[in-house]
Amino acid sequence: MKEIVVFSGSAHPDLADEICAHLGQPRQPVRTIRFSNDCLEVQLQANCRDRDVYIVQPLVKPVQDNLVELLLMLDAARGASAARVTVVMPHFAYARSDKKTAPRISIGARLVADLLVTAGASRVLTMTLHAPQVHGFFSVPVDHLHALRELAGHFRQYDLDNAVVVSPDLGNAKPAAAFARMLGVPVAAGAKERINDDKVQIAAVIGDVDDRDVIVLDDEIAKGTTILELLHRLRERKVRSIRTAFTHGLFAGGSLDRLAAQDDVLEIVCTNTVPVAATSPKLRVLSVAPALAEAIRRIHHGESVSALFD
Repeated sequence: MKEIVVFSGSAHPDLADEICAHLGQPRQPVRTIRFSNDCLEVQLQANCRDRDVYIVQPLVKPVQDNLVELLLMLDAARGASAARVTVVMPHFAYARSDKKTAPRISIGARLVADLLVTAGASRVLTMTLHAPQVHGFFSVPVDHLHALRELAGHFRQYDLDNAVVVSPDLGNAKPAAAFARMLGVPVAAGAKERINDDKVQIAAVIGDVDDRDVIVLDDEIAKGTTILELLHRLRERKVRSIRTAFTHGLFAGGSLDRLAAQDDVLEIVCTNTVPVAATSPKLRVLSVAPALAEAIRRIHHGESVSALFD
């Protein structure tokens, strides 16, 4: 893999280092300067000419700074005559902005997709988009991975004879059903209505969850509004125990502490698609670096990435 070059932005260098370790490649240095007028300048400090370049940068807080840094890195790689530039973006924050929910609202996911391609992205490697249709917003190839295999591998250590997978809403029911099949357990889903960014309402849980060990699966947790509302409905159904599984553990506004404080929540599982700064005895962070590294290897060698899901 001599022609591969891996860079990382400021968002998650630890994940980039882990990916590079699996690839057997060093992470190449990047110099980022913030001028007195608050503008950024980026210099890629390794040869990119005719190389297969990968830039690791999830869009996490501060999202706007990390996005601009990524755009500048893409522009620098293109200007340095890279043969191909792949954005390795495990978390795409703007995937939530996938449609107009009211008049005169911007569709951020489409705009940011256009910006990435205009800046020089030849390909995008991402994981568990909040809205799957965002995949189609890009005019370049997108490899959309999921973390169900890693999450399922963790939960197989438990006795699952009485377990059920629960999706907080019907929109996530398809991944939840696939996750349930991996574990060999049934699936249920919440009937959720989002009132605003801070309030959701789950009218009922559809499926057999009474006196069962519940594994709640969702794509991400930010403020925790949805999961805490779901817990109320599950308690009404007298579930036996609750474990939670998320791909993206954003844990905004102290949500990890609030969720960990729930006595009936035994475990909180997420992956390292984003840096997880908060800690809790109930928290388990699984690594997706091996999956991302294998996807990079397959892209570089022109092999099938979809085979990773077999």
